[in-house]
Amino acid sequence: MTFPERFSNLPEYAFPRLRALLSNIQPGLAPGESPMVLTIGEPRHAMPDFVGPVMADSIAEFAKYPTNEGAPELLDAISAWLKRRHGLDITTDRLMALNGTREGLFNAALALCPEIKNGQRSAILVPNPFYQVYAVAAAAVNAEAIFLPATPETGNLPDYAGVPADVLDRVAIAYLCSPANPQGAMADRDYLETLVTLAERHDFLIFSDECYSEIYRDAPPPSALAVATDMGLADRVVMFNSLSKRSNLPGLRSGFVAASKAQMVKIRQLRSFAGAPLPLPVQRVSQAAWADDAHADANRALYLEKYHIADRILGNIPGYLPIDGGFFLWLPVEDGEAAACKLWATAGIQVLPGAYLSRDVDGRNPGQGFIRVALVADAAQTETALTRLRAVLYDDITTGGDD
Repeated sequence: MTFPERFSNLPEYAFPRLRALLSNIQPGLAPGESPMVLTIGEPRHAMPDFVGPVMADSIAEFAKYPTNEGAPELLDAISAWLKRRHGLDITTDRLMALNGTREGLFNAALALCPEIKNGQRSAILVPNPFYQVYAVAAAAVNAEAIFLPATPETGNLPDYAGVPADVLDRVAIAYLCSPANPQGAMADRDYLETLVTLAERHDFLIFSDECYSEIYRDAPPPSALAVATDMGLADRVVMFNSLSKRSNLPGLRSGFVAASKAQMVKIRQLRSFAGAPLPLPVQRVSQAAWADDAHADANRALYLEKYHIADRILGNIPGYLPIDGGFFLWLPVEDGEAAACKLWATAGIQVLPGAYLSRDVDGRNPGQGFIRVALVADAAQTETALTRLRAVLYDDITTGGDD
């Protein structure tokens, strides 16, 4: 049996690669120490208190088929949150509930990406490093994925404006994640206005992955959809967000997509044939979560404490950049795989090599000299882990923190 060639060049997913890398290495632990897994971005803060009661009260609704687009009450709650958070007036016919943002980021490409753009094969712009579903979506629609380096030299965000005009003319979609996974960089208003202007000039869509938008250091990050709306170009942006990070509910698999009315018709049509709506009890919990901001504010304060811990322990390491938003450290090393092996063998700490989140372009991988560290444990565990990590990887470079 022959399989589609468009999937043949996809690398193995990051976490199986890491398991294989570390499979023959025993974790190096002192007596009384436990392994620390800082690889996956799975929030470990407490869920909101209302989750259990709301789920229990709606448990009988597991016996009902849910509507494809989302219950009206949930869509109303999302619309109200978009108004509070971003000043957006998004009617519910421009919204759809998602089984987490990954579903939407993939399926929206199926629904909205043309096979041909200006007489040529469509292209999709992908930050490099990136959330791997972007590249899989490009492969699924047989578009050319063009990987744009997002490195310290570019502010850890892709330089869309530097893409040649003839390439932009065949771009159908540009993916953007802000705050960025894995670098924690934040796109400001000027950056977003430039991107929206390019999208209008060259007739492409921006898929704005904003799932880390509620975890930030100082000012909240602007939404690409809000910026585009202010410019009168709202139909250039398709926005995605979820409750995984904002509300510490990764297992709920609940998010949403916001788009223009015409785009949403296509997105909902695909869901009606090939998607799976959220169970109603999940939707009731989601409705309560989007309606409540207090738990998100408390959650953000916990991450801010860990930002300060990271700054204190690692702040004087050459190349260290404080996190603007999200919960990943993107730490410079000579070689990400070698650093990951050394940390596991010496200190029992698992981190993710940056190359596993990036793609080789012209023989170079922009993640090769980095590791990603997820700050998802509590403050005490974070302090212990980062202190161990520093001792293993950086104490021969410099001594002491920024105490």
